[in-house]
Amino acid sequence: MRKVISMDKDWKFYQNNQCSQVELPHTWNALDGQDGGNDYYRGTCRYIRALKKPEIEPGNRVFLEIKGAAMSAQVRLNGETLAVHQGGYSAFRVELTEHLREENELCIAVDNSDNDTVYPQKADFTFYGGLYRDVNLIIVPEEHFDLSYCGAPGIKVTPVVNLAEKSAKVTVETWQTGAGEVTMTVDGQTKTAISENGHACAVFEIEGVHLWDGVEDPYLYTASAALPSGDEISTRFGCRSYAIDAQKGFLLNGRSYPLRGVSRHQDHKGVGNALTPAHHQKDMEIVREIGANTLRLAHYQHADEFYDLCDENGIIVWAEIPYITMHMKNGRENTLRQMEELVAQCYNHPSIVVWGLSNEITAASAVNEDLLENHRLLNELCHRMDPTRPTTMANVFMLETDSPILEIPDVNSYNLYFGWYLGELEQNEEFFDEFHAKYPDRPIGFSEYGADANPKFQSSRPEKGDYTESYQALYHEHMLEMIEQRPWLWATHVWNLFDFAADGRDEGGKHGENQKGLVTFDRQTRKDAFYLYKAAWNREPMVHICGSRYVERAEDVTEIKVYSNAEEVSLYMDGRHFDTLRAHRVFRFQVPISGEHTIEARAAGQSCTITIRKTAEDNPEYRFAKKQDVVNWFDQDAFDPGCYSVSDTLAELRANPEAGAIVNQMMEKGAASRGDVADAVKDNPGLQRMMGRMTLISLMKQAGDIDEESIRQLNRVLQKIRKG
Repeated sequence: MRKVISMDKDWKFYQNNQCSQVELPHTWNALDGQDGGNDYYRGTCRYIRALKKPEIEPGNRVFLEIKGAAMSAQVRLNGETLAVHQGGYSAFRVELTEHLREENELCIAVDNSDNDTVYPQKADFTFYGGLYRDVNLIIVPEEHFDLSYCGAPGIKVTPVVNLAEKSAKVTVETWQTGAGEVTMTVDGQTKTAISENGHACAVFEIEGVHLWDGVEDPYLYTASAALPSGDEISTRFGCRSYAIDAQKGFLLNGRSYPLRGVSRHQDHKGVGNALTPAHHQKDMEIVREIGANTLRLAHYQHADEFYDLCDENGIIVWAEIPYITMHMKNGRENTLRQMEELVAQCYNHPSIVVWGLSNEITAASAVNEDLLENHRLLNELCHRMDPTRPTTMANVFMLETDSPILEIPDVNSYNLYFGWYLGELEQNEEFFDEFHAKYPDRPIGFSEYGADANPKFQSSRPEKGDYTESYQALYHEHMLEMIEQRPWLWATHVWNLFDFAADGRDEGGKHGENQKGLVTFDRQTRKDAFYLYKAAWNREPMVHICGSRYVERAEDVTEIKVYSNAEEVSLYMDGRHFDTLRAHRVFRFQVPISGEHTIEARAAGQSCTITIRKTAEDNPEYRFAKKQDVVNWFDQDAFDPGCYSVSDTLAELRANPEAGAIVNQMMEKGAASRGDVADAVKDNPGLQRMMGRMTLISLMKQAGDIDEESIRQLNRVLQKIRKG
């Protein structure tokens, strides 16, 4: 009989010779990894506890199971090193049996320091260190299901669905030590399989199969296996059929099923990545509330409990490893090991439909043979371990669409930020339309898009780079419409569902956070854009008035914008009916205001109320930085067209050594404020070509944190440098 004992309590934690008592899950970067400055502790810490030898039967084996140690771990028992594991997001096990004394000291040294072998090392999120998932002792009989290979469950289930016959052929495989036969059960059917070289296999036929059918009906079967010794294991699985088509997009169980959803990082304000089951459950509740049917679980393997929640809720998952931003020539073996562990541990989850090879790997790396070969090996590994699922990649927007790396995975996606980091919103549709026309047989998806928003910042005239909740809403209105007009996009994922820690960032009025989330880091505030997607994806009747935090308004006539999935919305002002509009999802009312008003929207039996107040001037607290329209830029300043100015393109300015030096210094400072990833990718040739076509003033306006006088002063300096 298998026995699992929790080891989450009674740990002594040592950091820089300072000792404290902790319980798991635990990270040492819960606070300093979220406060900005890119100075959070990255090094080695130790977790030590006493371990009394458990009561075991003769022949029993004892394993230590560590579900997550970031980023590398060394396991020592009584001073003897038993195992080293490199990779912070997958589970691993260590056998203790032959090394146990009656009284033992267990030490797990965990290290998240900078190196050139273990991914991730360069990315726009905090690399938390710690034993941030559960640790268990597992006691099994001498004859037991395997616990030594890649943290895998020891049982593998492969269902193949025949939609026409409404049946499924289910292959169950197990791996075991010392056993001669295995008893397997699926859907009330029991079979006995002979173990050969530690492997057993049985095939089951399910007639009238109950499909795992996404959010509509995520039905799960259970496969179980038992040994004569009494060791038993089980796993849930789902029977589904899916395809990814370049023209039709994603198909589930024979029908069109557009994947429209969000991405998620596994961290939380004040907690870091040491999440509890309650955190995971809360996140899933918010996923279901917004109505998403797909999640990109980025940029690494998430907790198995969360994949379980995706299985149970019918959420289709993109799973990936943290091969991200910067290719490391010494990291190839680590990418292969992390992928092997991901596939081995997560194979049975029906929610997972693709394995992600990498994310934006060409942002800070050239597409050379070493990088290509690394991807080929990953792709081959995935198909060897799992012939049933395709592979994919999330490509950085600077990557040329004819790059040979795009030919490696089965399907591709792009991360595009036109309309936020640079360029205009319309360039998103231009990019995808050009790709689709040029490569009509290649499936393409939209793996990241988003705009940062601090809910304290509001505007009646939102613009790119202002960090307002108002601009984020406009941005997503455009993107949602663009996506709906292109059903051939096989999957789209908003970046991100939640704000998350990126300790290198210092922008948008917050330190150490990426604010592209539709929900704040603490999960307490849903930004207006959240309700836009809820209106699009959730069928339950809803109505939401945008701008509830935009209370003080200086305009005489203000726009009241309402999101709803109803066909018409009625607006009430101070209890009186103001107007009723029919529209698709976004309802815009122009409302004269003169004092304090109560605004209520009603639709489909639902209502939402906000309070606004007329003021003489704009509230400066609603603005991140002083901004202005640059229309008649030089009305007050003398302008010499024979000299350089902020109206010249970046490429034109850099062509002059003196002007280029000034601009490059400014660009270096701007990249540093967005973290070390922005600093690492700033020299990417594709990015430089895009930026080179933009005027300096447009780039500065987009940066959002440069005041009018600084722009004027820079212009005066450039005006002293003659062209030619």
